[in-house]
Amino acid sequence: MKRIALKIDIDTYHGTQSGVPALVELFQRYEALGTFFFSLGPDHSGKEDRSTSLGPYYGLSTRLYGRLLPSPDIGARCAETLRQARDTGFEVGIHAWNRAGWEKKVEHATNPWIEAEMRKACSRFAEIFSETATAHGAAGWLMNRHALRLTQRLGFSYASDCRGNHPFIPVIDGEIVACPQLPTTLPTLDEILTLEPGFSPDQAADRILQLSSAIPGDHVFTLRAELEGMKFGNAIERLIAEWKSKDYQLVALREIHATLDMEALPRHCIRYAEAPGRAGLRMAQGPIFLQD
Repeated sequence: MKRIALKIDIDTYHGTQSGVPALVELFQRYEALGTFFFSLGPDHSGKEDRSTSLGPYYGLSTRLYGRLLPSPDIGARCAETLRQARDTGFEVGIHAWNRAGWEKKVEHATNPWIEAEMRKACSRFAEIFSETATAHGAAGWLMNRHALRLTQRLGFSYASDCRGNHPFIPVIDGEIVACPQLPTTLPTLDEILTLEPGFSPDQAADRILQLSSAIPGDHVFTLRAELEGMKFGNAIERLIAEWKSKDYQLVALREIHATLDMEALPRHCIRYAEAPGRAGLRMAQGPIFLQD
């Protein structure tokens, strides 16, 4: 039976407040599971955000955070919302400390800055959930060599930091990182809308359904609390209902991870490439390491 792992990225204070509860309620109605990756520190979307695809959906207040409005501390102000997602049966993991700052700076950041950001997120996660984070899903599918190293050193069971085709062990600059990657395998709804400007959100959902059916194997589908949890709620409900009608299992990423044979997992080089419909280079699954 085909499995679709629902990976939910939460970028902003507004998305945490409004999008997360809406998605929790939607998933419960359809008996679907998923993994929520939370931003846990300040929302600096107005100050540092370089996103071109999501900016118009964030709302005026979010675009002003860090400029004309104080940046709300998401983890401190929304801790109960985060815990409710976990307590209703959903997997939770780390997206970032300062999501907008991470996307802006990670490419050229120093190792101490990377480590400080990731450790702050881990500390806040432990404060909120009274447990250690076991999953990491990088903001914007953006990581560098040291950040990948830290997914191993900080004890994550797996990460979902990149785009690709199937689970693998990452190798960057010849260095093996013993933390498996479960990459996003399907395009996002907003990427389809960018590539097909005449499409409605429902038509974009239909395209994702076609791709998930045509491409064999399990899939990881990334949603945004700010999009599917708010503006595109009807389209994501349509997609979930269609998946359920085909008897697909809608699961958390931990369900995929639990069935992996770690000894047989292939090693793939990390590369950086454009994702169709999204500006800029993103971390992606490259060729098999040392393949003849």
